[in-house]
Amino acid sequence: MTSADFDVIDFRRALGAFVTGVTVVTTIQPDGSPRGFTANSFTSVSLDPPLILVCIAKTASSHPVFSQTQRFAVSVLADDQRPVSGVFASKSADKFAQVAWHARTTGSPLMDNAAASFDCETHQVIDAGDHIILMGRVVDFTYTAATPLGYCRGAYVQFGLSQDALASGAQRARVGAILEGPRGVAFVETSAGLELPTGTKLEPQSDPSSLRGLLAKYSLNANLNFLFAVYETPGKGVQDVNIYYRGRITDDVHSAAPVRFIPLNEIPWDQIRDPAVQSMLQRYVKERTEDTFGIYIGDHEHGTVQSLVASS
Repeated sequence: MTSADFDVIDFRRALGAFVTGVTVVTTIQPDGSPRGFTANSFTSVSLDPPLILVCIAKTASSHPVFSQTQRFAVSVLADDQRPVSGVFASKSADKFAQVAWHARTTGSPLMDNAAASFDCETHQVIDAGDHIILMGRVVDFTYTAATPLGYCRGAYVQFGLSQDALASGAQRARVGAILEGPRGVAFVETSAGLELPTGTKLEPQSDPSSLRGLLAKYSLNANLNFLFAVYETPGKGVQDVNIYYRGRITDDVHSAAPVRFIPLNEIPWDQIRDPAVQSMLQRYVKERTEDTFGIYIGDHEHGTVQSLVASS
């Protein structure tokens, strides 16, 4: 492929399939004022010595400051800190007046209530095409039990919704998955019709009543990449909570009955007896076609699709 043939926009879309966290990168400028921006190009580099890195576009307004700084900090945002991400992704004149922050070892600002934070001295600045790689040696760090905020395909992702649902007081749970492979979506054929693979909990694989255990029983290797729906249905004296993921089948070579794979455009809707599952699958087909997924939150009749929100 030549440079002329290389589609930068498509390349960006492909990179967007990788799920990342959301961070705020900060430093103190030579005049003593704080500076910061939102970034998802953050990763660990080394444990000994403790090194992390972030990538900064040379066209970014923060590039001149961070390319020369001797110290900086990275705050990994929690899943309730989308507003903080929005502030630092904006061109607001006084971002730090809009958020709660504190300083530790290097004096660089750290976001209050972040999932984790890393206080760094600059270890190396590396030229990398249209970006620089800012590598930091961690001199101080903190972390909490907060669920981190995720980012994928230009949208925020909340990973904590399934945990919240399971902790909501419901006595019974149904944990299932919409799993798509080369031959179509995986269904389980039962006397009551077609059902999605479902268990009473997600883990462990050794428990045949769990979703992972069921997939192992049917010799299905799958990646459960994203939460797709969390909703309640009437139960006996309690509200049953239903949690469904969406993902990909990575190996279906050894799968056998009662597993059946059906292409999206051939799903026999009349064989799916649960109206809530049928509605959820119809939404999946639509969003799969548009490549714009959301997460349904509500009950079996009414709710909203949320938690995949366009970025600032």
